[in-house]
Amino acid sequence: MAFGATHLSLALCLVALIALAKSDFDEKIEPINNILEQNSDMLSQEFCIIAAVGSVVAEAIRRERRMGASLIRLFFHDCFVDGCDGGILLDDIPGRFQGEKTSPPNNNSVRGYQVIDQAKQRVKNMCAGVAVSCADILALAARDSVAMLGGMPYPVRLGRRDARTANFTGALTQLPAPFDDLNVQLRKFSAKGLSAREMVALVGSHTVGFARCVTLCDDRNINPAMKSTQNCGCPVSSNNTNLVPLDLMTPDFFDKFYYEDLIRNKGLLFSDQVLMGSSATADVVRAYNSNPALFLREFNDAMTKMGDLPPSRGVQLEIRDVCSRVNGNSIADI
Repeated sequence: MAFGATHLSLALCLVALIALAKSDFDEKIEPINNILEQNSDMLSQEFCIIAAVGSVVAEAIRRERRMGASLIRLFFHDCFVDGCDGGILLDDIPGRFQGEKTSPPNNNSVRGYQVIDQAKQRVKNMCAGVAVSCADILALAARDSVAMLGGMPYPVRLGRRDARTANFTGALTQLPAPFDDLNVQLRKFSAKGLSAREMVALVGSHTVGFARCVTLCDDRNINPAMKSTQNCGCPVSSNNTNLVPLDLMTPDFFDKFYYEDLIRNKGLLFSDQVLMGSSATADVVRAYNSNPALFLREFNDAMTKMGDLPPSRGVQLEIRDVCSRVNGNSIADI
């Protein structure tokens, strides 16, 4: 189901997102939720979906600001493995199916699944008779997170469908890794039809969020210049929950300071700092640092392009009723 957003509903949604991004969540969310519940039957289908998902994301970020960064990452990890198909949301079926959730790049690292489940349920409660895919909810939640953390909102096309499978191995081979050198990263992004400039823009999402000490205690993953500053007390156990900000100055705000860190050789991850190793990417880093509006605009363009990555050819698609499992027959029966 692909809806055509009216200019009015899109404008209203973007205004609401900007309002929610201006802090004071406790004062704003409750009135907005009341308005939505009282008028849900009068809203267009697409506006209702956007408003329902946005209200859940706002609540989640109010509880834990880091969740915004986690939802952006969740969307990226979904789209980069066989397209934007919601595959990352499928639970494993012991002995029968192993999906992307427990693949090493995602296992005990990617988070935010419960927010997507809550958003799916709120759409059901508020938007009677409207079906929206879990893949679309991921796209909306990422966009809302960008806006609420201080970035610019952007239109999100709806109409994606959910895959009835997932790709454990694909998560290992297709996702960029913190130890990837520049050439490997460029190849992985190019395989998705994304240019070097678009790669630098998308990696700018590291302006928000944190890295786990478990990751940083592996010397392959950290910028050597930052090893003595990360305060993780390495080595650490696999269940260590300590975190280090990816953006040293403003890890809770979507801004340009990640790029300033790179210019100062203060990028935390090895894969981040190597962006300064070639003029093809270093020049873009400097451009975004000197012109934050350019970064925000080109980040949104790159997110939109990534969000249009199609599912793998031949994969069976549906609109899942529950995001963590396929409809009807189990995956193993397909």
